[in-house]
Amino acid sequence: MNRMILANLVHRPFRTMISVVAVAVEVTLILLIVGLSVGMLNDSRDRQAGIGADIMVQPPGSSLLMGVSGAPVSIKVADKLRKLPHVVAVTPVVTQLSTAGAVEVIDGIDLASFDAVSGGFRYHSGGPFAGPDDMLVDDLFASSKHLKVGDTLETLNHPFRISGIVEHGKGARKFLPITTLQDLIGAQGKATIFYMKLDNPNNAEEMVRAIKGIPGMQQYGVHSLKEYLSLMTSSSIPMFSTFINVVIAISMVIGFIVIFQAMYAAVMERTREIGILKSLGAGKLYIVNVVLRETMVISIAGIILGTIISYAARAGLRTKFQTLPILITQAWLVKAAIIAIVGSLLGAFYPAIKAAQKDPIDALAYE
Repeated sequence: MNRMILANLVHRPFRTMISVVAVAVEVTLILLIVGLSVGMLNDSRDRQAGIGADIMVQPPGSSLLMGVSGAPVSIKVADKLRKLPHVVAVTPVVTQLSTAGAVEVIDGIDLASFDAVSGGFRYHSGGPFAGPDDMLVDDLFASSKHLKVGDTLETLNHPFRISGIVEHGKGARKFLPITTLQDLIGAQGKATIFYMKLDNPNNAEEMVRAIKGIPGMQQYGVHSLKEYLSLMTSSSIPMFSTFINVVIAISMVIGFIVIFQAMYAAVMERTREIGILKSLGAGKLYIVNVVLRETMVISIAGIILGTIISYAARAGLRTKFQTLPILITQAWLVKAAIIAIVGSLLGAFYPAIKAAQKDPIDALAYE
């Protein structure tokens, strides 16, 4: 049977290749889109955690995705937080989402207090802000844009001189003086988030309760680092899981339609061959088995091709866009393979039943 199945596939190379490519597209679509979505989520979480704060305080209604939402509040909130016990440092940050050319989050920071919380930037070249029109960028962004210290970069319709290139992993990829960003967005004296450093991370839960007890701050979003990391998952972000499910559904439909069309056409073309098999004693289950096993071979070839294309595309995108995180995990490789196989078998099921139901006399008389 295996020799016959391979012979059938080789006999129609163009159709077989189209089916294999369709399954490969299905797998690639899942791995790249899901990998990009999960990668961006994990990257955002890791960069926020990399700041080194023990507690994060956000205004009411703010999103866990920094810069996506959250109306700024008075920067004087930092003074209230500094008065609490166990607090070593508090730094206010203004986050601004920019969509000019690319979607990015820009952080406005008070460098002295930010360094006190984070432990300070590691400079690859250059140094701290020397004036209100200076900017810090991380090494990945600088490398992807071929930037160096002293270059001018326009951000938020304002030219800035790059004063330093820092190690990536501490918040945004671009940093401006907090007062400069406040002026640019019309939020003087405001901040979007407050990072707190404690004398002992084990006091974080106690401090969260203390902050919630401050009059007027009951509705603020207050999270310990441990809680933040646990919340930054695909199931906790609104509509994230829905988006992933839509991608999977579209991928399955692609695989289903192409496999259905290919196997149905193959069954119609091989009517006489099926009649010969049935006249030789092949039962309905045997015919169904032949069609489904052909589909399995196509699926496996498509999964292998799709995986190769996904890794090649990820490598190419990383070379072109170094700040673009694409995470392809073993778990999603297995999920993508299962989804591709299930979609393909569903597409081949009706053609297989149709082939099994053919009358051998009619099939032998078919021209």
